[in-house]
Amino acid sequence: MSWQTGGVILPHEFHICHSRERDILTGAVGECERVFMQKFRTMPIVFLAIAAALMLVGLPLSAQPDASQIALVEIASGFTRPLFVTHAGDGSGRLFVVEQGGRIWVLRDGMRLQTPFLDISELVSREALSPIGFTERGLLGLAFDPDYARNGRFYINYTDRSGTSVIARYRVSANNPDLADPDSAQILLIVPQPFANHNGGHLEFGPDGYLYVSLGDGGSGGDPQNHGQNLGTLLGTILRIDVSGDGDYAIPDDNPFIDQPGAMPEIWAYGLRNAWRFSFDAATGDLYIADVGQNLWEEINFQPADSPGGENYGWNWFEGSAVYRGGGDPSAVVMPVAEYTRNEGISVTGGYVYRGTQIPALVGYYVYGDFGSGNIWTLRRDDAGVWQSHLLMRAQGRAISSFGLDEAGELYLVDYGGTVLKFVPAS
Repeated sequence: MSWQTGGVILPHEFHICHSRERDILTGAVGECERVFMQKFRTMPIVFLAIAAALMLVGLPLSAQPDASQIALVEIASGFTRPLFVTHAGDGSGRLFVVEQGGRIWVLRDGMRLQTPFLDISELVSREALSPIGFTERGLLGLAFDPDYARNGRFYINYTDRSGTSVIARYRVSANNPDLADPDSAQILLIVPQPFANHNGGHLEFGPDGYLYVSLGDGGSGGDPQNHGQNLGTLLGTILRIDVSGDGDYAIPDDNPFIDQPGAMPEIWAYGLRNAWRFSFDAATGDLYIADVGQNLWEEINFQPADSPGGENYGWNWFEGSAVYRGGGDPSAVVMPVAEYTRNEGISVTGGYVYRGTQIPALVGYYVYGDFGSGNIWTLRRDDAGVWQSHLLMRAQGRAISSFGLDEAGELYLVDYGGTVLKFVPAS
């Protein structure tokens, strides 16, 4: 099998290596041993469902978006370490921008309101408050309840002053829809982190109404405490929990490990190093997961909508589809559907399958990027059922910390340097 990037097909076995310490590019260190894992690669077999969904929008599976017809336009700036942009799904048309230092800002008609929607800067890790430098701690995720227009509830994922991961529920103010009630905080989950990096941090409600939560492997490098392959810890996983009640969260009855002795029942998928953004296709319900690599490979993982959960995405036995520590059965691992080397970036940022209306040629494509290089790719399966990833554009000078959607399904990019941009048709 070969995978395709930028229109150039590369043999999957050909690896050019770079080395990184805590996701910082340090340069080439030579050619790696070739890794012959082709026969162990697996692909979720839901091609017919994807094909049907794409035919509904009238696009041939073999077509590729024309980058010259797509532009990135800045819509807001002046943020400090922005990490995410999303909407409330309440019909207001507002966007909400998450800053790592603990503030959430409202964008209304392209204008940032003067007062933050929520400010938890007194709660988050101290290093996240500095406007310079880099840290993986702070306010990392935000998700609005699917019934937010009625119940006013939303959820955040942050690391506190001790570095512990916290999942908390808040409510909007009773008197002002542009302000949250800071006194409404209800802590739902606390997960100690052994190191400062690899905290995951993303939150998203699935089509089933449950809240999905990403947690990294606990950090350092190489997963020294072997969390990735340990079902007895919440680290290195994506969780699936029921937050529909007014009290603590519940475990869905059909979670994959709910009856397995020694396993944490919250776990939906595992074998993840540091899933930095995941998303559900709004049309199909399929799940895409971007997992940041260790030294060699950045990867995109896939879970079909009809999956019962329980997928093992391989870390730390594998980095991408290449053997890392080994020792596991490759047939028990779901390998990535796309991956790239340090020649093309240093830290993957997951995006979304585009289902908006402003850029018809992009409909049905999963859009993702790289924090370090600014490269942006599209990903989709072709007519033969083979995953194809193509370089869409190079957002040079942009540190892509996240992608986001508005209520209409239009796509945005968050630049860690302080701006939010929108994908629009090129004029």
